[in-house]
Amino acid sequence: MNSKRKGKVGELELARILRDYGYEARRGQQYNGIEGKDVIGLQYIHIECKRAERLNVYDAIKQAIKDAKECEKPAVFWRRNREDWLVTMRLEDWIELYREWESGIWLKERGDEHNESCRGAAR
Repeated sequence: MNSKRKGKVGELELARILRDYGYEARRGQQYNGIEGKDVIGLQYIHIECKRAERLNVYDAIKQAIKDAKECEKPAVFWRRNREDWLVTMRLEDWIELYREWESGIWLKERGDEHNESCRGAAR
């Protein structure tokens, strides 16, 4: 499979997975011809989608940073053949997301029983 086709297949696959999680994700090129957007549907996240056996992750994140709007966190979603999808972000962006999660936004939705079991795991 050539790299252009592999990229398209990867973008469609990732969009489907994100839809399975409940997001209205679509391949950027098929949605009003949005240039520079591989996959859209995660608000405030710029997705650079890569399907490659050998990925220069620094080049990929540089591309995501270049293409991201000021209000978007750049992220590289990628995988090799027969492997799980991974997400690569700058540490500062990941920390910001983690702090939001840690502050209780996610935990409040899960309920107190889950909170107690997780608190013990962190120690």
